[in-house]
Amino acid sequence: MKIIFDNIIYSLQRSGGGSVYWTELIKRFNNLTDEEVSFYEPIEENENIFRKDLTLKNVKNETFLKLAIRRYLNFTIPITSKTIFHSSYFRISKSKKAINITTIHDFTTEKFRTGLAKWVNLYQKKHAVLNSDGIICISENTKKDLVAFVPNVDRSKIKVIYNGVSREFYPIHTDFTISAQSSDFEALQDYKYLLYIGHRTSYKNFPLAVKAAAQFKGEFKLVIIGEPLNKGEEKMLDDLLKVKESYFVFSRLDNVKLNLLYNKAFALLYPSSYEGFGIPLLEAMKTHCPVIASNNSSIPEVAGNGAVLLDQIDEFKIASAIQQLKNIEFRNKLIKRGIEQSAKFDWDLTFQQYLNFYKELYYER
Repeated sequence: MKIIFDNIIYSLQRSGGGSVYWTELIKRFNNLTDEEVSFYEPIEENENIFRKDLTLKNVKNETFLKLAIRRYLNFTIPITSKTIFHSSYFRISKSKKAINITTIHDFTTEKFRTGLAKWVNLYQKKHAVLNSDGIICISENTKKDLVAFVPNVDRSKIKVIYNGVSREFYPIHTDFTISAQSSDFEALQDYKYLLYIGHRTSYKNFPLAVKAAAQFKGEFKLVIIGEPLNKGEEKMLDDLLKVKESYFVFSRLDNVKLNLLYNKAFALLYPSSYEGFGIPLLEAMKTHCPVIASNNSSIPEVAGNGAVLLDQIDEFKIASAIQQLKNIEFRNKLIKRGIEQSAKFDWDLTFQQYLNFYKELYYER
């Protein structure tokens, strides 16, 4: 079986859930010896933190058009024999021999953005979906959204395959001092802290996490993982938290360092109004870090009973959940349920389901 992976996601983002997903998937296909697997990407350097650590065997070049144009076009390399083609970002091959696969992660842009960006994204997504032989949704909630936004999609082509969670996230059972483990964390000095991970756009409700932390008047620091703060965010944090060195920001951490932070965190705050999946939920659970999250979209599907899920998201409900986690018996029960829930998700299982789906479509043709 011939398989082509289009690695354009690495040129479109420096990090993010899409890159995590794609990396976990293709590094397993890269190890196959009984299938003919190749990867297409531009020859120029990109800044994606996951691609830099990935060694692929059969990389080919697709560079004669600039990224700003190529990202919106069909795959430009002719496919002359029966081949699975799977793009990391809504591209298809128009070659008659291609068997197109599209993954749908979420409908964040369609739900929360306005203007041209929203409609361009929806058009590209629809074009990929309606011209694909197989469509993979990463959650049942994403499948529901797909049917709502693209009502003429052929539902028989849709398969739900859950993401996994990396084995690089695990509990460190020996007691350790985080500031001694990495020079990046010297400033933490083993303070008690709450963890916030990811983008901070409106629907992520980042200000609610800050306001909840502020209610504890310096008892907890707030550790923020993501892009550097803008001026408005800095002012908000300074105004609300007020205590000197009350928050810390870390960008582009590898999984080893992120695992350290999960292990020492009092809780992960995940107040997002919408997710297609929510990989950090599972990463935290695997490391025995309690999770407080919103009870909406795919989050209850992924978190199960392994997190404190809030029907109403405001700073007072979040703060109340943080307070609840001070109860050792409750905390330990939640951690135990989180361990059991996260064990249901594994990238090796995800990979096998993808491979089976590819074979099913390939040998039907």
